[in-house]
Amino acid sequence: MRVRYFRYSAPGVFTLLVCLLAGSAQAQPWKQVKWAGDGQTFYQAEDKGISAYSAKNGQQTVKIDQALLTPKGQAPVQVEDFSYTPDEKKWLIYTKAQKVWRYKTRGDYWLLDIASGKLVQLGKGLPASSLMFAKFSPDGQKVAYVSGHNLYVEDLSTGKVKALTTDGSRRLINGTFDWAYEEEFDCRDGFRWSPDSRSIAYWQIDARKIRDFLMIDNTDSLYAYTIPVEYPKAGESPSACRVGVVDINTAKTTWLQVPGDPQQHYITRMEWNPAKTGLILQQLNRKQNTSILYTASPATGKAKELYKETDSAWIDIRSRWNDQLAGWDWTEGGKSFIWVSEKDGWRHLYSVDMNGKEKLLTPGKYDIINLLYVDEARNQAFVMASPDNATQECLYKVTLDGKGTLERVSPVTEEGTHEYEISPTGDYALHSFSNHYYQPRSEVVYLPEHKEAQSRIVTELQTSRFAPRQEFFQVTTADGVTLDGWMARPTNFDSTKKYPVVFYVYGEPAAATAKNQYGAGRNFLYDGDMAADGYIYISMDNRGTPLPKGREWRKAIYRNVGQINMEDQANAAMALFKRHAYLDTSRVAVWGWSGGGGMTLNLLFRYPQIYKTGIAIAAVGSLFTYDNIYQERYMGLPQENRADYVKGSPVTYAKGLVGNLLYIHGTGDDNVHYQNAELLQNELIRNGKQFQFMSYPNRTHGISEGEGTFEHLSTLYTNYLKAHCPPGAR
Repeated sequence: MRVRYFRYSAPGVFTLLVCLLAGSAQAQPWKQVKWAGDGQTFYQAEDKGISAYSAKNGQQTVKIDQALLTPKGQAPVQVEDFSYTPDEKKWLIYTKAQKVWRYKTRGDYWLLDIASGKLVQLGKGLPASSLMFAKFSPDGQKVAYVSGHNLYVEDLSTGKVKALTTDGSRRLINGTFDWAYEEEFDCRDGFRWSPDSRSIAYWQIDARKIRDFLMIDNTDSLYAYTIPVEYPKAGESPSACRVGVVDINTAKTTWLQVPGDPQQHYITRMEWNPAKTGLILQQLNRKQNTSILYTASPATGKAKELYKETDSAWIDIRSRWNDQLAGWDWTEGGKSFIWVSEKDGWRHLYSVDMNGKEKLLTPGKYDIINLLYVDEARNQAFVMASPDNATQECLYKVTLDGKGTLERVSPVTEEGTHEYEISPTGDYALHSFSNHYYQPRSEVVYLPEHKEAQSRIVTELQTSRFAPRQEFFQVTTADGVTLDGWMARPTNFDSTKKYPVVFYVYGEPAAATAKNQYGAGRNFLYDGDMAADGYIYISMDNRGTPLPKGREWRKAIYRNVGQINMEDQANAAMALFKRHAYLDTSRVAVWGWSGGGGMTLNLLFRYPQIYKTGIAIAAVGSLFTYDNIYQERYMGLPQENRADYVKGSPVTYAKGLVGNLLYIHGTGDDNVHYQNAELLQNELIRNGKQFQFMSYPNRTHGISEGEGTFEHLSTLYTNYLKAHCPPGAR
């Protein structure tokens, strides 16, 4: 369940770098800046080919021109993504990408041989735009990919395509994942080449026992039809999952013998050991409070427990603390690896050897936000952290011997949010910085000094037109809980007058809203300038949001979604009203999207003395309707604690509506189903509550499809807010 992020356009000449590094909502999660193996050059797709940039001086050269990307008698291939062999003699060009749920993960692939200039399309005979996650074998002689839920390998010398699995279907998925795994575990690319290029390890997801949720399309034909999505809701067993190793020559699969019922656990990460000793994988039990790392033999399939951890709430998977969706953080050539745990109350790095022995590397009362780069040669790792201000993210370095302290690398003068793509050698990084005052700035820097390289590929800091009216604050509730937040004040603010207040909320473990980054204080959905119209705009992060404030802060929400986050938000609002007389308590609105939409409903229904108007978009009306991976992770199993689900669901409190409600939902939402809208409407109708409702036909969770949709939504939102929470000072 994801929050709707701020929209913005990145300025400057180096737009792609800004987009990739500044948290753009449109960036694809598997994409990254493509560093060359020497760490001195990186590559970027241009309109007419692929360019190379020197990290040292910014010099641009053409790596692959449009002529090389033009098949005989056809239009040039448009590059949407690319990869290459370590010697850079062969390139894979990804094009004609199509969406699979959230992201464009299927399309066409072309092979370019640099020496001969030969350009050949892969997967001939397979449906157009059906290839997924194509990648070279380590020896560069073959490419493997998924098409139609089956795994294929193509010999680059002969062009022969061989099916490695043949039983794939919509419900039996080889080499990729079902909806729930993709959405909640960031699992998309579901196969890995062995180091010797002789076999491939892959996931198989068996969703044949998962019930379909049927979405109805009423507009694209004379007769309505249903669109099935295999979707396990809270309380339903997960899809069965197993990992197999298929021999490239024989196409025979050996299944790993991972203990436990495959329909009552998850396999969330799997990789080969670079020391060629087999595979390693992470298994979570269904409640996701026990994590076991197994090693496995690809020849026999036998699995052995290596490292086990339990938690009274839940355990995060690797993608929560390492943005690289594939790979394992190996050290000593595969004899050990870096792992992250909250077992001492803080999110820390540990070194774990292949006997399961662990060593704490980052002692102290602070959290690691993200692990970016491990530099064994220099006995250090680069991490993201912010021990003193939870609204920020900065680069730090730590030693790998466990004896050092956290040392800041990001400039102390740059308060806000930093992002980095570090080169393979650790000498350079592509760096982006922004805060609520400055639009994103991108540059190439030397590490660890963080000195700007002599590169022309830089975008300068530009002041946001929203910035002067914003401030960050902390507020402590009557219960003693301190929340971080931001406030955007009106133009020509006069503290002797009273202004309407609009709260933006999310409040669940998937995201935070009060971070110091570009877009903070800006309402992307408002048609106009809220400050000029005379609104005060506020957002705060309650307990349970993923901030670097320690395990107890983050996991206080366990079995309390819809409870503790509501209390924190309402109590913090009351504390602000007491602090600031200019907040007009008769004109208070709240809005949110997805989990924030559910919070909006809960706040409006349960705290009518505070919130007078609510706008809820794609909201979760009942916790029982959302997918099992997300909801059971944070709420437990409904079979065991059904009352917690009832207490956290907005439909339970619909009878409490006193103020004004605008509810908005797309009928084609495969994430938070339109079912939520109708369940909520029934409760409101049964209790005689008047409200305004808008459905968007066949629009998905982002309500972005179709000409004029965003403009319509923005106008609807703005008009309703102005009508029921009038702007301006009084």
